Amino acid sequence: MKNYIAEFIGTFAMVFCGTGAMTINEVTGGDVTHVGIGITWGLIVMAMIYAFGEISGAHFNPAVSIAFAYA
Repeated sequence: MKNYIAEFIGTFAMVFCGTGAMTINEVTGGDVTHVGIGITWGLIVMAMIYAFGEISGAHFNPAVSIAFAYA
């Protein structure tokens, strides 16, 4: 059960931060830029892998996690 919770938190954090960066970029008229959005995605992926990699395998993709569960 711990690995499912880790996958959920990791996926939620990635979607929340990544789309948040894109939203802030739209609201500010492009102040964040594509580079800033890419850095945001990269840093949140890195943080989630370091935080939950040992627990869940760090897929952070529900389709991959479900496929591994059934395989």
